[in-house]
Amino acid sequence: MSTKPPLLLLHGVTMSARAWDTVAPLLARNYDLLVPTAAGHRGGRRLDHASIGALTDVTEQLLDDRGLDTVHIAGNSMGGWMGIELARRGRARSVCALSPAGFWEPDADPGKSRATLIRTKKLADATSSLMPPLMRFGFVRQLAMRDIALRGKQMTHQQAAASFEDLVGCDAAHDLLNTRESVAPFTEMPCPVTVAWSSGDRIFPPEHFVPAARQRLPGAHFVPLANVGHVPMIDDAALVAKTIEESIVGR
Repeated sequence: MSTKPPLLLLHGVTMSARAWDTVAPLLARNYDLLVPTAAGHRGGRRLDHASIGALTDVTEQLLDDRGLDTVHIAGNSMGGWMGIELARRGRARSVCALSPAGFWEPDADPGKSRATLIRTKKLADATSSLMPPLMRFGFVRQLAMRDIALRGKQMTHQQAAASFEDLVGCDAAHDLLNTRESVAPFTEMPCPVTVAWSSGDRIFPPEHFVPAARQRLPGAHFVPLANVGHVPMIDDAALVAKTIEESIVGR
């Protein structure tokens, strides 16, 4: 049995556990990592109807199956939202939420941010046989990843093609991108929570979403992530690993 503290890494919508491939090796020295693919996503458990609540249920069952009452959690976008909900359920020792989703108004229509993701999913479905081979070209990777990364061209051909295939293969995308769920306000945080928002986030621009997050997460620690996009693992794995470790130290 590992003596290292457990750390759960949760990816964003339409992605998979592979989103953490560049960060996980930097954390594995000090933490016992759990890196699942979310239900309804390519490689994850199938769901008849996907919701943040249902995905969080499946993740909580994973903790139960491993005999883990609480874990440290780091999550990006949807994964950050799930981490916050696991904290609400008393399953987190600490949470590091990287540009978390869910800070729109309750029962809101998708709006501009989620509409961008919906459009991206439809375009990917329409070009599913064309794009993976083209990912060998840096300018194509940069263009394909422009909404979620500032330096998408630094991904390898294999990384970019796998990310595209995850997007196409995400059965839960329609349900999750059209959800009326949102992050409900806390009266106080149940554990230490760090919210690290990417300065170059084009999906959830910090100037629009950080104020709502501050209101709903009283007592959370907010830090900016400079020179990275919505999925900061693509742009700067070392910065992400450092941010996660700093959120855990002393917890």
